Amino acid sequence: MRIAEVIGRVTLSKWHPTLGGASWRLAVALSSEGLGGDPKGRSEPFVVYDDRGACDGSRIAVSEGGEAAAPFHPDLVPVDGYNAAILDTVDFD
Repeated sequence: MRIAEVIGRVTLSKWHPTLGGASWRLAVALSSEGLGGDPKGRSEPFVVYDDRGACDGSRIAVSEGGEAAAPFHPDLVPVDGYNAAILDTVDFD
């Protein structure tokens, strides 16, 4: 699981029928430098399935790969990134 920041939304004209009822967000993963505000601590943008209601600027916890599809079990769902939580605060040393 990685911490990411939502930087936009994705609009789809077509989608897999199992993925209705949620939004798609564009996010960047943050390293410890990125959490501190350094733009060099951000990854390339990627798409996240969001049924939690994150908005631009939200910090989220993202599950990826096989774990991203786990909330949909036993259905087979084509998801590579899933918003598992919206984070209120992030504290680190």
